[in-house]
Amino acid sequence: MHTEETAQVHVVPADKEKIKKIWMTAGILGLVTAIEFVFAFTMAAGVLRTSIFVGLTIVKAFYIVGEFMHLKHERKVLIWSILIPMIFVVWMLIAFVYEGASVFEARF
Repeated sequence: MHTEETAQVHVVPADKEKIKKIWMTAGILGLVTAIEFVFAFTMAAGVLRTSIFVGLTIVKAFYIVGEFMHLKHERKVLIWSILIPMIFVVWMLIAFVYEGASVFEARF
């Protein structure tokens, strides 16, 4: 005797909250990127523009880490153990850009 089984396909309805959250995240990241473009095309090159770019890039990085790596749901100690060294790295980058501009002006 031969019986034929057909596979049942169950379509899961889309979770509207998750889709809304994904579009919200994409919108926020797109907005920050648009602000970066405005600064890129309206400001003269210099330390201030570079500092703004570094700052906005770090804002996007923190948002991405918080959303996609779920760091915003972790304990505060873990967040601060990542945030405090990052603050020093940003300070170091700004200091290097400032000093690099000073050295370049002194040499030429």
